[in-house]
Amino acid sequence: MTEMVHGSIPAQTGEPVLSRWWRTVDRWTISSVLLLVAIGLLLALASSPPLATRNHLPPFYYFQRHAVFAAVSVSVMLFVSMRSPETIRRWAVLGFGIGFVLLLALPFVGTDLGKGATRWLNLRVITLQPSEFIKPCLAVTAGWLLAAGQDLNAPPGRLMSLGVTLATVGLLVIQPDFGQSALVLFGWGAMYFVSGASIVIILGLAGAVVGGGVVAYGASEHFARRIDAFLSSEIDARSQIGYATSAIQEGGLWGMGVGEGQVKWQLPDAHTDFVIAVAAEEYGFILVAFIIMLYATICLRALVRLTRERDPFIRMAGTGLVAMISAQAMINMGVAVRLLPAKGMTLPFISQGGSSLLAMGLMTGMLLALTRSRPQGEIGEILQTRGR
Repeated sequence: MTEMVHGSIPAQTGEPVLSRWWRTVDRWTISSVLLLVAIGLLLALASSPPLATRNHLPPFYYFQRHAVFAAVSVSVMLFVSMRSPETIRRWAVLGFGIGFVLLLALPFVGTDLGKGATRWLNLRVITLQPSEFIKPCLAVTAGWLLAAGQDLNAPPGRLMSLGVTLATVGLLVIQPDFGQSALVLFGWGAMYFVSGASIVIILGLAGAVVGGGVVAYGASEHFARRIDAFLSSEIDARSQIGYATSAIQEGGLWGMGVGEGQVKWQLPDAHTDFVIAVAAEEYGFILVAFIIMLYATICLRALVRLTRERDPFIRMAGTGLVAMISAQAMINMGVAVRLLPAKGMTLPFISQGGSSLLAMGLMTGMLLALTRSRPQGEIGEILQTRGR
């Protein structure tokens, strides 16, 4: 019955760690991530030379840098995926505490890198973006609190979970970073829904988010400018969105050919926020559809495994992680085709950026660790135990 419900195989006594990990981990997800990383390296070869030329650096400087971070990201993912759920929870709580302190320090020691938002810590060797690393840690921490609140005589886990989430969102809004704020709220909302929240509460929270957006529109010129550009009926052909949409249209079904694209010379963020435009222009809709399929595979494989999970902590934390990964991919591609306002968000495992790659490796590693097949006991035995 266990195999029918969960698909797990009892662990063998004395089985090597690597053998047990390979038998229980979701290999479809690992394969999808590796393919995304390979596509990211391919697109880095196309999009990074123009950036290196503008900055008077060797042609493949940014490609080599991206390759190093991609390798470290995959290593982090595999290492973290071998940990137990208990270890993941402890690391996440510790990581959330450190990340929260770093977010508190950003207004005083952070830098905006000339982009108008104080989101980075300049560590000389690397510019670290704390918001990228706090997302996976917050998802696991909030999932743990939600699960703990379901026990009898337990502390108010839902309220505590909402509190740490809103505190994090408040620090992100100060930067300002409304895109990451929306992503965090979406991830928490997915976990809250899975925990058994009523639809009335969900709709109330959605209304509160809309109300917050209205307030932000009136209080932040940066936010209002992006919303106005999105709602405008005309697209400035020389804007980032204008160049990106034109490149996607020019690519058509099969693309213009390797190295033939022009958008990488026109967009300063072609290697990060608008890398999907480079993919569409040079390789066409075929590559874009394949990328979407890979993200869908990661999402659906995780959700299928989580529906079989009996541990509420694993179920909710995993839901938060997969919701954030999927939403970030959709937001990045939605911005490029003007379905969403500009957010300044990277495409997971494909866009260049050290913090983004490393944090995504951590997030996916946590997801793989939580969705590994594990013996959970016969359901009849569980019912008998509860009846005693």
